[in-house]
Amino acid sequence: MRGAFLDARGALLVSGPEAGRFLDNLLTNDVGKLAAGRAAYAALLTPQGKIIVDMLASRTPEGGFLLDLPRHHVADVARRLTLYRLRSKVEIEDVTARTRALVIWGDGLLPREPKMVIDPRIPGLGARAYVAPDENMPDGVHEVGLEAYRAHRIALGAPQGGLDFVYGEAFPHEACLDQLNGIDFKKGCYVGQEVVSRMEHRGTARTRVVPVLINGLPPEIGAAVTAGERVVGRMGSSVDGRGLALVRLDRAAEARAAGQPLIAGAAMLTVEMAAWARFAWPGETAA
Repeated sequence: MRGAFLDARGALLVSGPEAGRFLDNLLTNDVGKLAAGRAAYAALLTPQGKIIVDMLASRTPEGGFLLDLPRHHVADVARRLTLYRLRSKVEIEDVTARTRALVIWGDGLLPREPKMVIDPRIPGLGARAYVAPDENMPDGVHEVGLEAYRAHRIALGAPQGGLDFVYGEAFPHEACLDQLNGIDFKKGCYVGQEVVSRMEHRGTARTRVVPVLINGLPPEIGAAVTAGERVVGRMGSSVDGRGLALVRLDRAAEARAAGQPLIAGAAMLTVEMAAWARFAWPGETAA
């Protein structure tokens, strides 16, 4: 097994007798029904349906909910949750100082960590463990560092918020939350739900984060992806000739039909479809 500490992640603990219902009224996924030791992928949205932040939400052994999200968004999300709390019997606590996120993946048996959950997005992403800041890597896990995990994540086509899509600008479908078990379309209302449901039922998600092969110098994050003089997307993270990009699929399909290459910086890109993707190129049949 391989592992890496995710020190750019922070954590919020939401507890109390109404914590599950409270989060279900806010997040894209049904986290209230989670059993202890299970996790869900979810996002907090603006009323216009755009992603404020995405996260892994897991049920703790004590019955609360641990929200694993980017460290620099913890204070803002805590403030937003507090504004929504009103009279709900809920406590919201920043536990970043005593919680360190660890990702473990690869072949072999997972260690017996009391606060470990399987990543619900893609099986190959492995598991997250939440340990004390001074704990070492568990026995049987070889620490390989963040770059190795980054390469693994990109190879699987798993987007990372803030890198592969921009918080405050991207819709959940664009970030592939609908493909990665991040939206429960049968749950009750939540903030931004009407926009998400409309995009799902009308099939209007033309922009998606997709894997790309890079031929040339790796483009900077945020670099424009162009076909001729037309902008068709923006580049996300990359490593070792592979990357992720937010691309208008219809425009990329038109470029492909016209024989125009996709360019980002000094590199030529070839768009691929992730193995888990159920959407399709415009004009093709979805899986």
